[in-house]
Amino acid sequence: MSTALSKLGLGAAQFPLDARAPTRGRSPEAEVGEILAIAARSGVGVLDTTTAAPNGEQMIGDRLPPPCPFRIMVKTGRVDRGPEHVEAEARASLRRLGLQRADAIIVQIASDLMGPHGQELWTRLLSLRDEGLFARVGVSVYASDDPLGVVRRFKPDIIQAPASLLDQRLIVDGTLNRLAEMGVEVQLRSIFLQGLLFLPPDRMTGPLKVAAARLSRVRRMIAEGRSDPLQAALGFALSRPEATAVIVGVSTAPELQAVVAAAMSPPPDLDWDDMALDDPAALDAGRWAAA
Repeated sequence: MSTALSKLGLGAAQFPLDARAPTRGRSPEAEVGEILAIAARSGVGVLDTTTAAPNGEQMIGDRLPPPCPFRIMVKTGRVDRGPEHVEAEARASLRRLGLQRADAIIVQIASDLMGPHGQELWTRLLSLRDEGLFARVGVSVYASDDPLGVVRRFKPDIIQAPASLLDQRLIVDGTLNRLAEMGVEVQLRSIFLQGLLFLPPDRMTGPLKVAAARLSRVRRMIAEGRSDPLQAALGFALSRPEATAVIVGVSTAPELQAVVAAAMSPPPDLDWDDMALDDPAALDAGRWAAA
């Protein structure tokens, strides 16, 4: 099995789980089943089952290859409804997925831990771990969440953090390295920065105008290195020594096949340091993704 593929993780957030929107003329059930089958055959190590679709976990659970070949990650439910609701949803997630236990449960929004229910929420999650329903407990963070502070206070087993060849903030400031030194498993997400690396120049409007020239230069550097944006983004993330998993999202089976092929290719010889963006507007996908 390829080391890169065992490090590769699959996120379900983009799965075609809406029955009203068939993909490539196929039912969502068929597409999701093929995605999971390809991931299993390829040796993908992690499956993050987070999805906004009401029946998403059920659809995934019905199509997981037996025995389950993935380390399954489950996200917490709405914290504003209280720790009891979060615990009930965690147990319901396992039932929908057809699992007796999962590898980890991840706090979906780090700031929830700083709210009025934060400490009680964390205590509940630890009790679920102690009960054996989840092997580990983790937190998903943004760069602005003070990941080191979160780890020092709550001591999670896993941190899911954004990092990409365009957004290297947590690498440059040493955060990811410090997390790894503290014994926390680091999982990278948002490695395509909401698809910014693939965005055509004519769509770089509004907040992205300032970064358009820089992004064009990055694409030119990738092309001159005889690579492509997909291979470059994966090569960068999978080569990070701080990370044990790199989670990517796909919406179709061909997309996953392309990701697997790119992950199996040798990492391109590129100057990663010279590709990082420093424009706050471009790095904050929330400011431009809906623009």
